[in-house]
Amino acid sequence: MTKDRQKEKIYLYDSTLRDGSQARGVDFTVADKQAIARELDKIGIDYIEGGWPGANPNDDAFFADPPALRTSKLSAFGMTRRSGRSAENDPALSALLESGAKSICLVGKSWDKQIKSTLNVSLPENLKMISDSIKHIVKNKREALYDAEHFFDGYKSNPEFAIDCLKTAFDAGARWIVLCDTNGGSLPFDIEEIVTEVTKHITGKNLGVHCHNDTDSAVANSLAAVRAGVRQVQGTINGIGERCGNANLISIIPNLILKMGFTTGVSEEKLASLTHLSHLLDDRLNRLPNQHAPYVGGAAFAHKGGLHVSAMAKDSTSYEHIKPELVGNKRTILVSDKAGKSNVIDRLTQFGIDIKSDDERVSALVHEVKQREKQGYAYEGAEASFELLARRMLGNVPEYFTVESFRVIGERRQSKGKTINICEATIKLVINGQEAINAAEGNGPVNALDGALRKSLIAHFPTLKDLVLTDYKVRILTPQDGTKAITRVMIESRDNKGNIWNTIGVSENVIDASFNALHDSVTYKLMKNSGKK
Repeated sequence: MTKDRQKEKIYLYDSTLRDGSQARGVDFTVADKQAIARELDKIGIDYIEGGWPGANPNDDAFFADPPALRTSKLSAFGMTRRSGRSAENDPALSALLESGAKSICLVGKSWDKQIKSTLNVSLPENLKMISDSIKHIVKNKREALYDAEHFFDGYKSNPEFAIDCLKTAFDAGARWIVLCDTNGGSLPFDIEEIVTEVTKHITGKNLGVHCHNDTDSAVANSLAAVRAGVRQVQGTINGIGERCGNANLISIIPNLILKMGFTTGVSEEKLASLTHLSHLLDDRLNRLPNQHAPYVGGAAFAHKGGLHVSAMAKDSTSYEHIKPELVGNKRTILVSDKAGKSNVIDRLTQFGIDIKSDDERVSALVHEVKQREKQGYAYEGAEASFELLARRMLGNVPEYFTVESFRVIGERRQSKGKTINICEATIKLVINGQEAINAAEGNGPVNALDGALRKSLIAHFPTLKDLVLTDYKVRILTPQDGTKAITRVMIESRDNKGNIWNTIGVSENVIDASFNALHDSVTYKLMKNSGKK
């Protein structure tokens, strides 16, 4: 790729609010769509597709009250006029113009097979539908985009006609001609070869690409299209979309900027907001982020092997292809039974603990971690518990409270034909030299223990009021032992400042393992708040 081409701008078109809403399990509210649009605008996305006006109440409500955008263009999606109607009398086109969007993207067929079997119209009529619709949009002073649906399949079937569809839209005044891999079946070499041929008919500065991920190639296909000349890329945040999803803009953007040298509406400064944008969508969908997502995942810059970490200390480029801060991520050194001194020292440094590598306590901590992992602990996923373990061995974790005992009673009874499960927990603590005994009920033993523990502690430590347990996982480590099996419990917690931490407990007793993880969670929260009232 020449330096001149590297200076060119690639326009980014986000279709999360429409394509993303077609993904299984995704149901955006109007407030969700508005919040996501504002974040896309902040980061510098060129086009934000708000939805399909007239298709459903949510999209209508969004366009009736769109967020104020500073840099992005709001785009409305729809289809070309129906056969047998004029563009002026097509209700779907009217809804698009009434949406107020300055940019309108029309999808139209470009695969001869589909035109005959699905639309049941002639090929010349399909071309007229495209031309009339685009002209109508342009006549009403809107920017027109033509999404050539099933273009790559259409090109393979009838290249001359597929190209005619593109030229018809372009000649009618479309600013962008978007080549769609609608069923996601193409591979990068297909895309690059076909796009190269298309650029002989329509200049690349007017071409875009829209890829689906059914072969797990949507990102690669999009980049291949850019190499071949297209200058607009369409996709969604985190690649959400129907079936296997759409091209993932969260991966495409840094690849374009950091790897291929192009400029986009996303500046290098705004690129550092990429991880935040990715996680914001997951928060809106109430789901956990993909830890292994490139660039923005929690594991994207996580290092576990001792040799790797040792090399990283000398040269971070050994196992990191970019600096994680460029995309708003951070490096994580995992501690596990594969850890060496380098892992432990690096993690202690991140905790703010200054200790020398020849300190015998480092060797003792490494040994302790490996012994505990043999018992079933897994500190790479429980950073808070590891920090507590390290600080306890170094003697700098205050004893905020002492657990003298706890008891859990479970009751199962029938009432009016229904089975009711109730658990009651009683806990005895010593806090500041005073004994505190409290009880609480819950729908399970951990819920009851959590309630009893909070009753005792909140009066002394009000900062625990915003502690929320967000995830609880149980894993049986020795299934061959049946009900006597050793159990590992992982608890994820968070506070109202957005801090998230994970703790672990291991025991032959699932309640004991759960309480150990719960105890660590509360203690970690108190330690981070300095244990002050």
